[in-house]
Amino acid sequence: MCGIAGTLGPTVPDIGRINAALATMTRRGPDASGHRVLDLGRQKAALLHTRLSIIDLDARADQPFKRDGLVVSYNGEIYNYLEVKADLETLGHRFKTSSDTEVLVAAWRQWGPDALDRLEGMWAFAIADTQAGTLTLCRDRFGEKPLYLWPRGGILHFASEIKTLAALAGEAPPVNQTQVMRYLTLGYKSLYKSGDTFFDGVFELPPSTYLTLSSPALSRPEFYWQLKHIPRPMSAADALEEARERLFRAVELRLRADVPVAFCLSGGVDSATLAAIAAKKLGADIHCFSIIDADERYDESDNITAMVEALGCDHHVTRTSTEGFFARMEDIVAYHDAPVATISYYVHSFLSEAIHDAGYKVAVSGTGADEIYTGYYDHYSMWLAQMWRRSQIDSTVDFETLLTDWKGGFGAHVQNPLLQDPMTFVRDPGQRGHITLDQDFFESLLATPFHEDFEETEFTRELLRNRMMNELFAESIPVILHEDDCNSMRWSVENRSPFLDRNLAEFLYSVPSEYLIGDGFAKLLLRQSGQGLVPDQVRLDKRKRGFNASINSLVDRNDPDTRDRLLAPGPIFDLIDRSKFEGFLNQDMTSNSFSKFLFSFISARIFLDQQLLESQ
Repeated sequence: MCGIAGTLGPTVPDIGRINAALATMTRRGPDASGHRVLDLGRQKAALLHTRLSIIDLDARADQPFKRDGLVVSYNGEIYNYLEVKADLETLGHRFKTSSDTEVLVAAWRQWGPDALDRLEGMWAFAIADTQAGTLTLCRDRFGEKPLYLWPRGGILHFASEIKTLAALAGEAPPVNQTQVMRYLTLGYKSLYKSGDTFFDGVFELPPSTYLTLSSPALSRPEFYWQLKHIPRPMSAADALEEARERLFRAVELRLRADVPVAFCLSGGVDSATLAAIAAKKLGADIHCFSIIDADERYDESDNITAMVEALGCDHHVTRTSTEGFFARMEDIVAYHDAPVATISYYVHSFLSEAIHDAGYKVAVSGTGADEIYTGYYDHYSMWLAQMWRRSQIDSTVDFETLLTDWKGGFGAHVQNPLLQDPMTFVRDPGQRGHITLDQDFFESLLATPFHEDFEETEFTRELLRNRMMNELFAESIPVILHEDDCNSMRWSVENRSPFLDRNLAEFLYSVPSEYLIGDGFAKLLLRQSGQGLVPDQVRLDKRKRGFNASINSLVDRNDPDTRDRLLAPGPIFDLIDRSKFEGFLNQDMTSNSFSKFLFSFISARIFLDQQLLESQ
């Protein structure tokens, strides 16, 4: 896990800008840094790198790394590098390091872009081929590692972080105010639908793509992988057996490191199953880290305690507090180069800090489980709609029993008013009002009119799976991965996500959807995979919470200093009507959507204040 950056064009930045850019990535890579300037035909390339040493800690594996006429600056991990290395050795390759970096370079020289099909991992890399005079940029399948592009002044700038782009260019890109208004009115699920970032002219290389360039002129990136929903016949027993096997292998691969590995542990089945597989099936000596909130709605102490006792592992607990909230938010927003998406990621930042303070460089989290196994309340409702339609032509489907299961399971905990009706998607499969709850009200707080409809991409024609794939590739996961990456890198910690495994995801999207939910449980296959490993108190808990907190746990709205801070003049009030917001501030924040909006306002306000200061 590292920081990468560079340029392609007729000239390269001077050493002052290169050093300034490297300095912005110190937290991403505190163990080593370097750069190379290369001639690529008529163009020049600069490759920058800061290293967080995880595999082969020796300086021989530092980057930019050169081999066979290729120079790479690479951020991430190739988890199956040992298997790929063995294949390359049979083809005559010999290695001077034990790093996955050298394996990546050798694989690229041997197979070119076809090497990507052989790799399992997370990455963003730039490979300069001095023989061919080309630069290739590439990003992993799910977008776990960031790669921002900013074409400016006839030069292509690229980097792991936007602040690094600005340092290379010697100028910060302007704020994209439309993106800020999307964030405020539609929420985080809107942020990756347009291709925009919070800065005009800056965009991300899409996940699962690579781009080979011989000049700064951009072309359309090429996809090397796309997840498909192709159900195939199988029994429920076969589905469970293979899903379990692939999950175990995904965890095993992500335990590969030359440094100790920590586990994030909430009270839910996702993180609990990963920790249990590592400790009980793979024999890993693990240390778990948890966040506890004072709000009963988010307090998972009982489940966490049960899990820690079952694992017998070392455990560290951090508790949320209102103390220092604004100072911490300023630090997080500045590092993220963006407003923080939701309260969950503010809370998650405490976890990354605790993991760093305990001396760990690698953490494993449960990101992606909801999107590949079914974890959200609307997933269950959409599944019910599909099973209802099936029951109309198949007398063996007892829909009344399925409805009773929902009422005694997930349905008993639904807070969203539109999802409290289990037939909502039977009546209207296209409604998405549960996602845009109170959008009209939030738009009414704006200083100038703004509205966008919430739209979905059609990945598949099945209602449930299309919703899940939108979350996986266009809504939830891109945001979660950005927040996870920034939070962990702020504290020089590498975050690994076993659920975002190609082989696991491809199989689960071939499983008939009827097997994904049942007996009142979402994520049925995951719960079944944890049987015998995870205590039933955790494995069979139907309430969804995760890392979260109430805004009232973090912000005291009755404190005069807090109110003055929120209402002080600033660029946020170019977007939000101050008097209307003051009225909103006096309202009850029990509603999740209101609590989320107040957090979003605070986060956007800090972001805009910081950008104004930097531009002066």
